[in-house]
Amino acid sequence: MKFLVDNPLSKVFARNLSEAGLDVVHVRDLDLHKAPDEKIFDLAKKENRIIISADTDFGTILALRKHSSPSVVIFRCVQNRQPSKQAALFLTLLPRISDDLEKGSIVIIEDTRIRVRNLPIV
Repeated sequence: MKFLVDNPLSKVFARNLSEAGLDVVHVRDLDLHKAPDEKIFDLAKKENRIIISADTDFGTILALRKHSSPSVVIFRCVQNRQPSKQAALFLTLLPRISDDLEKGSIVIIEDTRIRVRNLPIV
């Protein structure tokens, strides 16, 4: 699995995932930190990367386009906004959500629950 971390999440978050052995790139590393969400979405689709963000607009894009990829992980946590804690949480949850991400889904990580919605959204 390959991941593209969006601007609302820290480069520290991306670095922690990379240090854990994941193939991760942050939009700032690609000079896309000011790019519209559609451009980030298209890049993730082209490179077969899963988007990790705190921006709910990617769910809207998926719904409007009716695509089954790329998968998107959205952090909606109010607690534990520290990048290292977010990365640790993601790494803990990844074995549980990896099949869903590979099939095509939106995974929403909240403080008290995880929601998974399969793609495409119809």
